[in-house]
Amino acid sequence: MDALSYKTKFVNKAASEKDWLLVDAENEVVGRLASKIAYMIRGKHKTNYTPHTDCGSNIVVINAEKVRFTGAKLEDKEYVRYTGHPGGQRFATPKEMLAKKPTEVLKHAVHGMLPKGRLGRTLNTNLFVFAGTEHDHAAQQPKKVDLTTIIA
Repeated sequence: MDALSYKTKFVNKAASEKDWLLVDAENEVVGRLASKIAYMIRGKHKTNYTPHTDCGSNIVVINAEKVRFTGAKLEDKEYVRYTGHPGGQRFATPKEMLAKKPTEVLKHAVHGMLPKGRLGRTLNTNLFVFAGTEHDHAAQQPKKVDLTTIIA
């Protein structure tokens, strides 16, 4: 047999065909939704998945304020941030975050599921989260995704 017929083909960023997908987050559990979004941003749902390349999809998420938490996480979970000043550690619950910045809850969850480093920061730019049903990416004609078909 010819040894070249077994050569693995890797997709680079220029050759990857990035598509736009629309996800409705209404009444979805945050963690389960975030894992499916991270799966699609990485490109693992495609046949030409390459681990070290941005070959995933661009994801537009609508209705981010209508996500839900299971159990008592809405009250008990804490998001920690630091202002950079002495004594500047700040805490917030998901209930407070959903009231002030509803998009940040989902962005934070997806960010934690992406790889750390240069690739993860690049992949993070492929996520667009909106609080209502209106979004700025109608020109890209995103295709609506049925989340029950995504196995993450």
